Amino acid sequence: MLINLTSKLTDPNIKELISYAMFPDPERIETALKQYETDEALTLYGYEEDNNIVGLIGVQAEANDKLIIKHIAIQPENRMKGYGRGLILELIEQSKPLIIEAETDVDSVDFYRSIGFTVYSLGDLYPGVERFRCLYEVEPEEEDN
Repeated sequence: MLINLTSKLTDPNIKELISYAMFPDPERIETALKQYETDEALTLYGYEEDNNIVGLIGVQAEANDKLIIKHIAIQPENRMKGYGRGLILELIEQSKPLIIEAETDVDSVDFYRSIGFTVYSLGDLYPGVERFRCLYEVEPEEEDN
């Protein structure tokens, strides 16, 4: 189940989880969490199972029903169990975007490919680090007649 984490941004477990989605510098983590608290276009969701947050996804809402994934992370002991895919599927169900976009590195690009994102190389945005733009166009639901 996907829940809004705005009221839990100071929880140490949330701080630890978001650290897996970024360079784990305490100042950068605090800055990111503060942005989720103050910027109305940003929302941090958690995937809850058995009263435990096993993963999170932070998104930025843009015009034209587009969501940009800013952060996505799963507890290390729960990786490779489908929770990342579950986060994105729940996000689609709850937010009804037309397009989802993410930027990632070579370590995570296959995750996005495996769930249907189209991947484009952005080249080396940082010396020796290739980055990728990942796009997912949500297919409209068919209406029952």
